[in-house]
Amino acid sequence: MRSSLQKPVELSDQTNIVNDLGLDSVAVMDFVMEIEDRLDISVPLDRIAEIETLGDLVSTVRDLKGSA
Repeated sequence: MRSSLQKPVELSDQTNIVNDLGLDSVAVMDFVMEIEDRLDISVPLDRIAEIETLGDLVSTVRDLKGSA
């Protein structure tokens, strides 16, 4: 993903996945599917809609891993 960024981005919990990383809705879905595959979890669509920042993503993954 790094090579697709227009400029370097400092990653933090507040990094917005769409605005700061420049991912469109299809790229976000691909990104989430990659995380699901690597971490052996399934993120429900309603939870994906709530994820705006990297912090949101980390929180969601922690919740799902904890309930697995």
